[in-house]
Amino acid sequence: MTKITISDYSIEKVLEYSENRDPDQPEFQQAVREVMNSVIPFVNENEKYQFPGLIERLIEPERAIMFRVPWEDDQGNYQVNRGFRVQFNSALGPYKGGLRFNPHVNLGVIKFLAFEQIFKNSLTGLPLGGGKGGSDFNPRGKSEAEIMRFCQSFMNELYRYISGDMDVPAGDIGVGEREVGFLFGQYKRLTAQFTGVLTGKGLAYGGSKLRPQATGYGLLYFVREMLKHTSASIEGKTVVISGSGNVALFACEKAIDLGAKVIALSDSDGFIYDKNGINEEKLEYLMELKIERRGRIKEYADEFYCEFHKGKPWELPCDIALPCATQNEIEEHDALHLIKNEVTCVAEGANMPCTDKAMKLLYRSGINYAPGKASNAGGVAVSGLEMTQNAKRLSWSIESVDKNLVEIMRTIHEKCLEYGQESSGVDYLNGANIAGFIKVADAMIAQGHV
Repeated sequence: MTKITISDYSIEKVLEYSENRDPDQPEFQQAVREVMNSVIPFVNENEKYQFPGLIERLIEPERAIMFRVPWEDDQGNYQVNRGFRVQFNSALGPYKGGLRFNPHVNLGVIKFLAFEQIFKNSLTGLPLGGGKGGSDFNPRGKSEAEIMRFCQSFMNELYRYISGDMDVPAGDIGVGEREVGFLFGQYKRLTAQFTGVLTGKGLAYGGSKLRPQATGYGLLYFVREMLKHTSASIEGKTVVISGSGNVALFACEKAIDLGAKVIALSDSDGFIYDKNGINEEKLEYLMELKIERRGRIKEYADEFYCEFHKGKPWELPCDIALPCATQNEIEEHDALHLIKNEVTCVAEGANMPCTDKAMKLLYRSGINYAPGKASNAGGVAVSGLEMTQNAKRLSWSIESVDKNLVEIMRTIHEKCLEYGQESSGVDYLNGANIAGFIKVADAMIAQGHV
């Protein structure tokens, strides 16, 4: 494998180097491409960061762990899934990042999520490295007993590689408070330790208030800062949200709280279009439907006599679009619909929900576009606050946690402005990538070739 020399620090050379190493990991390559398009021009203009091997180390995980997860289903049959944990970069602190249980999970997907997590965690200002994990296990349609047995088997292997000072996982798609509880219980059983090794725990055993709401709330706090920068307000704006998990539901809740009108949410079956807007009563029904009963979004349309459609909601006219479902959900044709409908702001609640082409279209159109590493950092921010509470054996009030979350999202926005302000507006993608890179790179250079 040809090494990259300092004189070769071009975007083309770096991407060629990365793709030759991992040609079968398209999601990871997409993440590397998105970051390097910002970072390499910055490195070439700043001699300090033309450090031998820096970029090569930045795009190579410190450790990638893959293991089998055998478990017994309710019929007494043995099943085997794959488990993953990618510990990508610990320059700023212990690895931090969620666990995703989804049939589409593979090593490339986990590497992409872990790589993104490095810069997201850096932007929060908290001492957190970047990591991610998960399994190709699908919790949908499984009984609670099956999910418990799977989580216990998953932790039987994972516990060897995590601790409160080394690697602190959390939840992600398919891993909520229930799954975190099963995982934490098995970790405690295996180690005989009650530590803050997982975040997203229940309040009864060390969880932080506002953790389930944090990503969705933080997303709206970031959008509020974006609009404020252009002398605008969320109040009265029409909002379309994709997804109906924690991020989407609590983004909806905070949008309503800030005076916006949310007209759409979705799941894998399709989307609802409620032209009258989702109010507090309807949202309460949605919370019970999706969090408690784990039902389908179409039931909302049947209950409140609104429209249900197959597909994605991006053709609906709106002021603000918040993709909160999964990666690459906004494709080129979706971006064209948003542009045609004169959307003013697109902020990512999911990780990398816009394809490369969609992202470029949104940016060139002059739409305020916020990448997930900045706009959805509220979740890991409150996870970091949960770690602090666990270390001090304290439990902070909702008001205290929310105040910290607002301040962290405001600070992230300021960092994006510092490195992304241009004469034509703010390039939030460049700003977030460069600000996140600087802190990590400074730590890596200071710590030497490790």
